[in-house]
Amino acid sequence: MSRTVTVGFDGSRESLAAMDWAAREAVCRAVPLRLLQVWSKDDGRRSRPADPATARGWGERALGTAERRLRRRHRGLLTEALWVCGDPVEELCAAADEADLLVLGSRGLGGLAGFLAGSVSLAVLARTRRPAVLVRPHDPPGAGQDGPAGEVVVGLDASAPGDEVLAFGFAAADRYGCGLRVLHTWALPALYGAEMGAALQLISAEVAQDARRALDEALAPWLEKYPGVSVVRECRRGRPAQDLVEASRGARLVVVGRRNRRARIGPHIGTVTHAVIHHCPAPVAVVPHD
Repeated sequence: MSRTVTVGFDGSRESLAAMDWAAREAVCRAVPLRLLQVWSKDDGRRSRPADPATARGWGERALGTAERRLRRRHRGLLTEALWVCGDPVEELCAAADEADLLVLGSRGLGGLAGFLAGSVSLAVLARTRRPAVLVRPHDPPGAGQDGPAGEVVVGLDASAPGDEVLAFGFAAADRYGCGLRVLHTWALPALYGAEMGAALQLISAEVAQDARRALDEALAPWLEKYPGVSVVRECRRGRPAQDLVEASRGARLVVVGRRNRRARIGPHIGTVTHAVIHHCPAPVAVVPHD
């Protein structure tokens, strides 16, 4: 694996937003930025006909323009542009395996100009074993030449925390010099309900105490490793996806996890992560973990 940030590029508004975010991230990490454009023969059949040589000419011209734009905005940034013909999901997953981070536009245009359609992004997120960030085509509040303001928000399941998720979140907050908000939302077990009457309040208090203890234990080693990161911990009863979307307003980055699964069938992203990447206004980092 080479130390790079790789961004999927297709010339769309979404990929341009992802490219700008990726460029700032590469500068922050002091690593090169790789622009990757994938052309599939199926794209040519769905839109205007184009043979690979013609498509390559279009793509390389667009990549050249994008590189020049990046160099004007980010002095000293090292860039590499690649045009490949193949299956978008396979090529993006292979690129992710070779990079520190993969960055994608959160929506696509479809057809030749939009290989980053929602289905492709979701397929890449479900298969890659490396962190990926999805970026929407608008600037978050406070965004500017030096990047957006705000804190890093981490959605954590304290009952089964993934070290990879906390490692990514703490490292990002430390790199950006911003605060970190860790949110754990819990719910009462299905066994309990309103019919429990007066016992419900006591049960709720016990579950809340256990959840806070689990969150404190999960955070302890990372607080020791990153003493300079200011951490706000939130542990409350609610709905994880809804709470994360609300917490993401004004955030610099939202970090969520995705369990690695070996099964070929069934969901591979998870309902909470799926909801977050569709509804969060801020960039969303999806971090695979075991």
